[in-house]
Amino acid sequence: MSTASPLRQRDFRLLLLGQTTSQFGAQVSGIAIPLLAVLTLDASALEAGLLAAASTLAFAVIGLPAGAWIDRARRRPILIAADAARAALLATVPLAAVLGVLTMTQLIVVALLTGVARVFFDIGYQSYLPVVIGRDRVLAGNSAMETVRASGQFAGPGLGGWLTGLLGGAAVVLVQAVTFVVSAIALAAIRTPEPAPSRTARTHLRAEIRAGLAFVRHTPALRATALTSAVANFGFAVAAAVSMIFMTRTLQLPPSAIGLVVAAGSATVMAAAAVTPWLSRRVGSARIAWLCLVVTGPAGLLVPLAEPGWTAIAFLVVGIGAGEAGQVVYAIASVSLRQRITPDALLGRVNATMRVLIMGAFPLGGLAGGVLGELAGARATLWVCGVLTLLTPLPLWWTLRRVRDVDDLTAAAS
Repeated sequence: MSTASPLRQRDFRLLLLGQTTSQFGAQVSGIAIPLLAVLTLDASALEAGLLAAASTLAFAVIGLPAGAWIDRARRRPILIAADAARAALLATVPLAAVLGVLTMTQLIVVALLTGVARVFFDIGYQSYLPVVIGRDRVLAGNSAMETVRASGQFAGPGLGGWLTGLLGGAAVVLVQAVTFVVSAIALAAIRTPEPAPSRTARTHLRAEIRAGLAFVRHTPALRATALTSAVANFGFAVAAAVSMIFMTRTLQLPPSAIGLVVAAGSATVMAAAAVTPWLSRRVGSARIAWLCLVVTGPAGLLVPLAEPGWTAIAFLVVGIGAGEAGQVVYAIASVSLRQRITPDALLGRVNATMRVLIMGAFPLGGLAGGVLGELAGARATLWVCGVLTLLTPLPLWWTLRRVRDVDDLTAAAS
């Protein structure tokens, strides 16, 4: 595996520029939209759960055919179109707010449609990255991308909370719309030639989808990764449905404090993403995927222990920071593993299969979190999430417990 920095490549820097701006905007509006729903539109726990579920429902509905369509086309034009669509959709939120017609229904519909665009972007991006930097550097590339995402988490929520308090959540959503425009422009400037997909062996869409499903089903490492990620995302979505309610109503934190709590906790995420290549070399590029979750999972139990006052901030920072640090190391390691062991002709469909299995847990978790929040309260719901977090690494540990590096998997398959 090459250790040369992908930052030396102009086109990777452009890809990184687009992700830097869009991820920063996503973190700014990521806190603004839930606060907009809770504080301005007075959303209930169930409505907050529906909003969280809506943004990921498209993965379950169109994820598999999207992967087959992406394998039939060049990926860069798809990424540009997805960015442009998300920018246009998000721009309708501040427009509706100015006209005084913004409703929870519109927020949920915008979340659904931007989720469709996200399906094509996420699957296409994970399939496009190896084209730009090569398969031997995907771990370093994913690490750089996750470092960017983490830096957005560090600065974005604090700024988002402050701007929400100053300007209102609807105005802050416009920031993310602009960042998607910047991302589309950066992608359009990339010059690396992308090979045209093969047309000679094309079959029916259903058969192509089955090929991606079969590869995942017959590859133990991918099966275990899918199960581990699904459990993790289900637990995260359960917590996301009630976290804003817990912090605003139970802990009585203002928007600016919530932004600072999330930002402070995310500082560990930025560090974890940056050191993942080093950890991978020291611990093993396959082993690190489950070990990081085992080490950081117990810290998540601190979140439901928080009580109103300054101790709440400390518990939230440690719990959120440790949990997200483990998740970012896991995300880099697991996606890089998938990109290295999957043939390029199948990569779009395999990415789609994995994203459907993984992201399909989000709407289920969001709905479950909303219902559980209504019945048992936010704190009890967060305890359920903490227990799920402890169970998350078990499938991957069982499958990869005797494997150190991804190269051992690829050698065994050849």
